[in-house]
Amino acid sequence: MIATHRQKGSVVSDADLQSIVDELAERLQRSVAIDDPSIRLIAASRHFGDEDALRIRSVLDRAIEPAVVEHLFAQGIARWTGPGVVAVENALPRLCAPVRCNGMLLGYLWLIDAGDAFTEAEIAAADEAAATAGTVLYRRLLLHERSKARQEAILRELVSPDAAVRGLAIADLHAEQLFGDDFGHFTVLSVQRRTTEDAAAHQVAFEAALEEGVRAVTDDVALMVANRARGWILLVQRHPPARALVDTIADRVTTRLRRLSDPAARLAFGLGNTVTDLRSVALSYEHATLAARAALLLPGTGDLARWGELGPYELLLKLPADDLLTTALTPAVAALEQADNHAVLIGTLTTFFDHAGNIQRTADSLTIHRATLYQRLKRIEQITGCSLDNGDDRLVLHLGLKLRTLAAAYRGQTYPN
Repeated sequence: MIATHRQKGSVVSDADLQSIVDELAERLQRSVAIDDPSIRLIAASRHFGDEDALRIRSVLDRAIEPAVVEHLFAQGIARWTGPGVVAVENALPRLCAPVRCNGMLLGYLWLIDAGDAFTEAEIAAADEAAATAGTVLYRRLLLHERSKARQEAILRELVSPDAAVRGLAIADLHAEQLFGDDFGHFTVLSVQRRTTEDAAAHQVAFEAALEEGVRAVTDDVALMVANRARGWILLVQRHPPARALVDTIADRVTTRLRRLSDPAARLAFGLGNTVTDLRSVALSYEHATLAARAALLLPGTGDLARWGELGPYELLLKLPADDLLTTALTPAVAALEQADNHAVLIGTLTTFFDHAGNIQRTADSLTIHRATLYQRLKRIEQITGCSLDNGDDRLVLHLGLKLRTLAAAYRGQTYPN
């Protein structure tokens, strides 16, 4: 999917849809609006003095408040096959005519009840216009799906390990003319469900959630690929993406998924490095995938991990899981773990490294006296045979702790720190 101010293949459909709305409005002398299945405005006619605050907000913002949307859905409109009247709190009642084609719900056509009841002729006209709009939207959906499938195929080839395949994908992207020459910064944002249970059942919701994230990109271009439990978005921009934009995309994807499927759903996001050559997008994709893995595995990382901010984990995450699990417990850390029944020393050493070996900050973080900290560090040296004054020994211990944390995450276990 592309997010730009102008989307290819929709101009004719939009014109047809607007004509349907305008013709019905003039015929009935009532304002008419059509929303998509998520109650986002697609087309609206001029007003005839029957508008209320809700319609005005819808036209200005292209959407209405989530609470109003939930109230409408609670009345069962998504299951309707014919027109009906819905009550709306703090707004005028509406005639809602579901827009369908081939049994598929594609949106809703709305008329406002300004005080005079709808006649049978008006209801029939609204139903007929909704059916015509359904044909238009169904045609648009088919075009969109074909375009999306084509773009997804190109994107998958763009990150192929085969350089020749990547070269063909670059040529195809240029041929599609999805963005201009001034778009020279490419960044991959990887998205992964934290659980793959019932992934097939929620695939449509997951794809819709990614599309919601794509819509947050308004001034540049965003392309997406979605599978059952994971997907990724390629940001194509004039400048590297701002942190606020990436945060907004992640928030919109998560919020949308929770609304459509599981209110408790959590996702892991990984942001790759920004590259300035399409041939390097595969590298941004690799880093984004590894960063998403960090968000999945590492405590304290949060739901969004950025490549370049993961420290030594960026090296360790590149190791195959089997190799990491085999070599995770280094002799020094293994000895410390065996002698440390309550993980006090492990936690002390971890905090010590987290604070770059600063004694006072480490003691403050652990809420212990400096003398107690010195005693624990001395005991750690005795058990491990390492000196914390020796750079190589400190590196062995620090990497050993990082490997231990990562291995525990791979095994699905939690160790106290």
